[in-house]
Amino acid sequence: MLLRLAAWLLLSTASLAASAQTRAWLDRDRIALGETVTLNIETTSTAASEPDYAPLQADFTVSGHTSRREFESINGRNSMRLLYAVALRPRRDGVLTVPALALGSEQTQPLSLVVTPDGGRATGRAGDDVFIESQADDADPYVQQSVGWVVRLYSAAPLVSGQLDQPAPEGASLQRVGDDAQYQRDVGGRRYSVVERRFLLVPERSGTLTIPPASFEGRGAGGFFDDLFGSNRGALQAQAAPRSLQVRPVPNDAPQPWLPLQDLQLRYQSTPQELRAGTAATLVVEAVADGATAVQMPELQLPAIDGVQVFAEPVQADERFVDGRPRAKLTRRFSLVPSRAGKIQLGGMRMSWWDVRAGAVRTATLPPLSWTALAGAAPASAAATSATASPAPADIVAADTESSLLPIPGASKGWVLATLLFAALWLFTLVWGLHRGDARAAATAPATDGGDAPAASGGNLKQALDRGALGDVAEALCAAAKPRAQDLEEVVARLSDPDQRAAVEALQRARWGGGDGVAARQQLRKAFASGARWRERSVDAPSPLPPLYPPAPDRSGRLRG
Repeated sequence: MLLRLAAWLLLSTASLAASAQTRAWLDRDRIALGETVTLNIETTSTAASEPDYAPLQADFTVSGHTSRREFESINGRNSMRLLYAVALRPRRDGVLTVPALALGSEQTQPLSLVVTPDGGRATGRAGDDVFIESQADDADPYVQQSVGWVVRLYSAAPLVSGQLDQPAPEGASLQRVGDDAQYQRDVGGRRYSVVERRFLLVPERSGTLTIPPASFEGRGAGGFFDDLFGSNRGALQAQAAPRSLQVRPVPNDAPQPWLPLQDLQLRYQSTPQELRAGTAATLVVEAVADGATAVQMPELQLPAIDGVQVFAEPVQADERFVDGRPRAKLTRRFSLVPSRAGKIQLGGMRMSWWDVRAGAVRTATLPPLSWTALAGAAPASAAATSATASPAPADIVAADTESSLLPIPGASKGWVLATLLFAALWLFTLVWGLHRGDARAAATAPATDGGDAPAASGGNLKQALDRGALGDVAEALCAAAKPRAQDLEEVVARLSDPDQRAAVEALQRARWGGGDGVAARQQLRKAFASGARWRERSVDAPSPLPPLYPPAPDRSGRLRG
């Protein structure tokens, strides 16, 4: 009996010892230096405490501590498991030992980990949770050719955090372009979220160009148990395959300036229908370069035109990434001002470039243009003056004929008296009008600040823009304000339309800041085509309270206010 009891106690103790298990494992047994590996620890002992991670500090950097408690009920028996996980980053390469860790009275077994040098790091590929691919739009570019470099990060697991890096190579410039693009793609029957990052790569010398591989390190949104059982959805790493490009030198027969492109197109965006001497007309040229940025493009410039002044505005550039490489669209406006009437001939613009696909010289051209410039229109005021002051030749002949046909002896004295009478009436009318104008100006001086000058009309502003100097345009703008503005700063403050304010500021820069006078005139014509738009002047409402002091009489004895 005693032997049976002792055997039962021994079996019970062995059963309890067997039921309390503690184990540890790594999610990978081989990594590259710079990567992290997850150490997982599981125990069912109720006497276990949190692991002591201090022995790991000698060979590893420890981070990302997590823990979880799980309860199970199987066939009426309750059990508990404690789960721990920690991220280890090796401090050196080689065969490292993860030492045994104590959990109270429990202890894990030692583990072995192979850490390869960084150069031996395995690259990601399709089928992995994350992998990276990178590619260039041209595998054998020329020196100073703009190469589109694209890096794509594929992730089958939702990403919580991470960093994607693309180091710059030696012997080339690398510049990130635009924002990251995100989309979904099926690869090998698996759905991936793709982050696409674009770069501009410009080789600086010929020969082999080695591009460092892009790398990613982050964390996914997998559950805690995914990390524990080796699915590796917690810590995520990937690296692209190494790539190299063969850079070709500048060909001996290449045109200068050196412009390597995939394609180049020139076109007239708009051309003037007619030219008139002394009047500006607008010509717009557009260039679309496939494989270059705006800074790499030569300046758009028209050839010299006999008898025409050409004023060029700054180039407007629009840059995009198309099919993995840069594409630049340049637009430039030219103002053509003929100095004479007659035949005007514009030679076609030409721009030579190097076709990197065909390895040959190409030339983009624009067709020539021709006009017959019309004579400049005479000022309307001068024409009206000449028509009023000078009678037509037929009228002169008729007057002479009439006076010669009617030689009445006594009529000359009557004509003299009538002329004197009309002169006296005209003089009286002039004096009365001047006196009345002075009185009206004195009566309205406080309200209008000097009244509106005759140049305040929109017609005078248009005449100043067409034929006047920039100072005349400024004077017309000041006169157009009601009451008259003292200077252009006051005009800007009183205008309500932002385009009109911007046009006036452009005029100020053209007058004093070295701006473009032709562009300022065009901007003013466009902004003031439908007239000036002024701010409404606020009128103070009368106070319902009586005045604190009685109004004082003026010099005439009348009360003011």
